[in-house]
Amino acid sequence: MDLRTRINEAVKQAMKDRATARLSTLRLINAAIKDQDIAARTRDGDAGVGDAEVLAILGKMTKQRQESARAYEEGGRLDLAEREREEVEIIAEFLPRQLSEKETETAVREAIERTGADSIRDMGKVMADLKARHGGQMDFGKVGPMVKIRLCGK
Repeated sequence: MDLRTRINEAVKQAMKDRATARLSTLRLINAAIKDQDIAARTRDGDAGVGDAEVLAILGKMTKQRQESARAYEEGGRLDLAEREREEVEIIAEFLPRQLSEKETETAVREAIERTGADSIRDMGKVMADLKARHGGQMDFGKVGPMVKIRLCGK
């Protein structure tokens, strides 16, 4: 079952369960996906975004909410911070399992070997390989420096 179908099924279930907070978050997810569909149609004449783009949308939504939760905590608004964390948990249900640090290091090492990268100039090839194989499974903001260290250390 593709991500859109899973999300739509979750919306229906939340409606049946009268889970208003969950329903609200799921509707936000759908709205973000539809925004990207519209942008893709006007840009490419395409039918919309695929699962890879939906994963990117969900990752971005998660990151936004985590940043908001931190800001609310710093401002003393723990109730709002908790609400943001609840939304993160709901969004995370549709994301693939995140790789552990050890698995990420292994994936980086294998990507460097696969691409034949031997200098920092090859970083783009390595990152593209990682995104193709592990999109949504790792935080590429943290992976970039790992790749850079490995390539500069060679």
